[in-house]
Order: sequence, then C-alpha cells, then structure tokens
Amino acid sequence: MAEKLTLPPPSANQTYVTISALDGGSLTLPESLFITDADPSKRTTVPSLCFLIRHTSPSTSKTITLVFDLGLKRDFTKYTASQQHHIAQRQPTSTSPDVADSLRKGGIQPEDIDVVVLSHVHWDHIGTPSDFPNSKFVVGSGTLNLLANGGGYLYPKELFNHDELPFDRTYELPPVDPGAKTAARKQTEHKWETLPGFGLDVVDYFGDGSVFIADSPGHLFGHVNLLARVGEGRWVYLGGDCCHDVRILKGEKGIALYSDGCGGSRSVHVDTEAARGTIGAIGKLMREVEGVEVVVAHDGGWREENRGRFLPGTL
Repeated sequence: MAEKLTLPPPSANQTYVTISALDGGSLTLPESLFITDADPSKRTTVPSLCFLIRHTSPSTSKTITLVFDLGLKRDFTKYTASQQHHIAQRQPTSTSPDVADSLRKGGIQPEDIDVVVLSHVHWDHIGTPSDFPNSKFVVGSGTLNLLANGGGYLYPKELFNHDELPFDRTYELPPVDPGAKTAARKQTEHKWETLPGFGLDVVDYFGDGSVFIADSPGHLFGHVNLLARVGEGRWVYLGGDCCHDVRILKGEKGIALYSDGCGGSRSVHVDTEAARGTIGAIGKLMREVEGVEVVVAHDGGWREENRGRFLPGTL
C-alpha cells in the first residue's frame, strides 16, 4: 500500500505567510501541443501567473518579501533572436502590466523585494531581472549550466540569455543527488528532505515550516515549485509549468506528444516521464491533503475567478 501523504503539523509558534497573485503578462498557446484530445485549431490566451509571498518572523517582526516567477519581459527586444522567433508563434501576447508594475500598483517597489525564486528560466517566466537590483535570486539545480550551455538539441543555448541573471546575487539549489556535478558558482546551504508520502524532495526555505521549495523535475532542467503554509490547515502549492492545463492534474487529460522533427516524439517537457511523475505527486497532494490549493502558472480560469486575490488582495 502506498504511503499516505501528510504535511508537517504546525509548530507551537508557527509562522504563516501571505500570498498575493501578480500579473506577469499573457501569451497564446495552441492546445494541441499541451493536452491530449485537443481541437487542433484551438488557441487559448493564458496568463503567466506570478506571486508575492510575505514572511514575517514572530521573533523579530521583520518581513521578508519573496517573488515567485517574473513572467514575460515588457521589452521583447531584450529576448534573443531565437526566443523572438518562438514568441512569434505565441501571439497575441501582453506585457502590461508586468510584475514590476503589478508590485507598484500594490504599493511595493521592486527594489524592496528581498528574494526572487524562479520556477525555471523559460522566456515567459524569467521576466526582467534587472527590475530587482537588490534581490537575491534562487534557481533550481542545473539552471546556471542550462543558461551557459543549453540543454541538448531541443534546448539550444540560443533559447536562453546566458547573462540573464545577476550572477553575484544568484544562488542555485544543490542537486537532489549529492553526487551530481554542478557548474553553479554559488549554492544555497539548504538540504533536501522528504515529506511522508510525497514524491518530490523539498527544502524548508525559511527553516520554520512555512515555505518549501519542491524539486519538480520534468518540464525543464532546474524546474521547482513552491508549497506555502498560509493558515492553520491551509496550504498553497504553486506548480509553475508542471503542466499547462489543470485538467492534466485532475486526470481528465494527458500530456500531448508531437513530432520532434527527427523521427521521434516529444512533449513540451524536457523529460516527459519525469513530468508525469511530478504531476502524479501533485495530484496525490490534491487528493489526500485537505486545505491545499494548487495553482499552475498558465491557468486562465483561475485568474478570472480570483481577481480579488491579486495584490493587494491575498490567497
């Protein structure tokens, strides 16, 4: 019998965080590339959801502000030629407001953000890092090597800006496999741990059980998600690009496969089987733990139903 999934109980002086959704622009996706049994002519404009997380220490009353993902760049000329070619296939797009504007409209200056955690470094999630001159950047293991060298013929380095991040302020999470090699200049000192019954490894980012970064392999090298405790018995799981349609998480649709141009098949994920494993772990979280809300980055339905939870509102 599979081990039942349980999340850590609150401590005596448990810290809870607040989460506010942020607009990070929008793009248009052909459904046939993302879900099974799709109408080949259907294209859907979806958001690139980003989030502000505020963590206040009960002992010091100091608040740390963390942004998860940065959405689209407002200036498309800052993308590489290869990225712009790809973006041309994702029109229409919108970059107003972007994350920096969304923060300002909510009364927060981008310069005051303490930490930026990127789920991964695809063009519609990396945004404009230069808007955050004082932030520490945290990325998943393997991200810096991907930016510098690409990730194989389907993910050439031309699809990434090698100097995208402020490397003096960028920290990479260590590999889950302690024997794995990494090209990271700086690594966080976090240690991976397991939660009973959960198929993804996590790090307790603040060390108080309030925010866990989850290693979420499959979509892209270094892809991570975030699990946050927002109240007694209430959690929010930010799934990034674990999938591009919530029906996949619910088991109503599968991951679409299409030609890789070399006689084989591929999906929008760098490792489809690993992506299925990540999706299975998140699906189990949804089924077995009460009080967990799962939000993926491109869920247009969630955005329309939850406009009041965008900054200054909260989840």
